[in-house]
Amino acid sequence: MTAMRTSDLPLPKIGSGKVRDIYAVGDDRVLLLTTDRISAFDVVMAETIPMKGAVLTQISAWWFRQLEATVPHHMISADADEIIRAVPALKDHRADIVGRAMLCKRTEVFPIECVIRGYISGSAWKEYAAEGTLAGEKLPAGLVESQKLEPAIFSPATKAEAGHDENITVARVREIVGAEVAATLEKMARDVYGYGEQTSRARGIIIADTKFEFGRDRDGRIILIDEVMTPDSSRFWAVDAYKPGQPQPSFDKQPLRDYLDAERRAGRWNGDAPAPPLPASVVDATSKRYLEAYRRVTGTELKV
Repeated sequence: MTAMRTSDLPLPKIGSGKVRDIYAVGDDRVLLLTTDRISAFDVVMAETIPMKGAVLTQISAWWFRQLEATVPHHMISADADEIIRAVPALKDHRADIVGRAMLCKRTEVFPIECVIRGYISGSAWKEYAAEGTLAGEKLPAGLVESQKLEPAIFSPATKAEAGHDENITVARVREIVGAEVAATLEKMARDVYGYGEQTSRARGIIIADTKFEFGRDRDGRIILIDEVMTPDSSRFWAVDAYKPGQPQPSFDKQPLRDYLDAERRAGRWNGDAPAPPLPASVVDATSKRYLEAYRRVTGTELKV
């Protein structure tokens, strides 16, 4: 599989993020194309990470299949040949979509990141350490970094067009989408996380936190959309390396983050775009991390 930085398919492109390109397929479907772009510290690297796009797409597809009995979702197919049969315009682009594309139902997306925190880490830990709160709401005293939260916390955020998402209260979610929808989003997010955390733990991975997105389909149902419990949307830790009271090594981009941190400490990078060139060893190590995450979560090697 050739690494892909940008895509150019014969469909109307209706969106492009740090990693995904979104194409319209008629009025009721979309094609999500996951490239091999990678970002860290809000900066997109010039280099690509081989197989990363396929890993993210196929982990999501695996989860969607496992979650059939838990929540409705937007995936129609992540199989290239099935997608081509459904969208004949892509017949000459199989090499571009194989492994990395997902055909999905189109929805009206709720402007909320539904974050579930099973452990206190990252931005949540920084706020708690400084103020004893999360999104301005008090948490129990005496928590240590990376401690398991029981029960897990529903910690929603706004979907930012640029920069960081902003943590908000559940009360603010009710103001944005209404009390009934807010309650549904929280319940669905908790149900998915509960299933995913238990499943992943048995495979040696802790999902410390993760974010979900939901949309309303044409029948008015609220359904799970976007990616699901991937190394990009979640904080993956190794069960056998977990030690509360300190930061945990991340299972996905850790080689990349370590390299960039070293470049910043050495004064060779100021943290803004463009990022410094990545050595081949960092690219290779990061690719292997993603592939290992796929293997651990699904129990199989990725084949595309």
